[in-house]
Amino acid sequence: MFSFCTDPSTLPDWQWMACYLTTGKHMSIYYSVFTVLLLLAITAPTALAFGFGGASAARSDIAPLRWFGKSYIALVRGVPDIAIFLFFVIALDQGIEYLRHKLLCPDWSEPIRQGNDFVVCQAAKMPLGNAPQWVHESYGFAVAVLTFSIVFGAFAGNVLFGAMRAVPRAQLETAEAYGMSRRQTFWRVLVPQMWVYALPGLSNLWMVLIKSTPLLFLLGVEDIVYWARELGGTKTPRFTDYPHGDWRMWYFLALLVFYLAFTRVSEVVLARVMARLTRGQATAGGEAQRKATA
Repeated sequence: MFSFCTDPSTLPDWQWMACYLTTGKHMSIYYSVFTVLLLLAITAPTALAFGFGGASAARSDIAPLRWFGKSYIALVRGVPDIAIFLFFVIALDQGIEYLRHKLLCPDWSEPIRQGNDFVVCQAAKMPLGNAPQWVHESYGFAVAVLTFSIVFGAFAGNVLFGAMRAVPRAQLETAEAYGMSRRQTFWRVLVPQMWVYALPGLSNLWMVLIKSTPLLFLLGVEDIVYWARELGGTKTPRFTDYPHGDWRMWYFLALLVFYLAFTRVSEVVLARVMARLTRGQATAGGEAQRKATA
């Protein structure tokens, strides 16, 4: 907070606004922006790894592994995202606490299921009731990353599975004719070439992932939409030194600008990645590049 913020009631408009935007409460919305960006930075590669694993498993010659890969992709894609977000977090929490309860409280004699309540000993709580606030926030954030990764990993798996099938079979057969093993053909021929077919679908997934970040609120993480609603609501002198009317429209307008700007930057970056991947490829994009440089 600035040094001139001692008495907000005597400040001119711009100083009042500067003081208002730097209060401790407002730091929460700035911190939530960082949280959203960090979530995207961690979730995107993690979901891509999940998707790559699912697509590879779905193409496996080992039947149980192939069934697992196809089931993961089909089940998660077929269930509404909100249902997974709500159910998975509860199931994960209770699963972890159940295992900790069995390990840490072997003498517990009461039933864990008591009607609709799930009751475990205090030592099994996850996180512990006396844990610092940052532990609770970190745990919630980690669960959010895992949940987002599982959901978007299934969609990415479907995209990558299709991209792997789009690579011309003749190229794989040529690699095998030169003596490459199945593993060498996969890593040296199939994987490098599939990205050009996968990127359009993955680009759409990235955009959907950006738009889905407000779902963090369902997982107990106070995101930018939550703080925009809280800070934009009417504030009276009874509760703050910076009273104001209903400013939610302005806060949500700022969110609109943030998301549109972020989406535009993503489009520019993805277009450059696509141009890089199609260079020299036997695709429509690669052919257009060859004609442009001829």
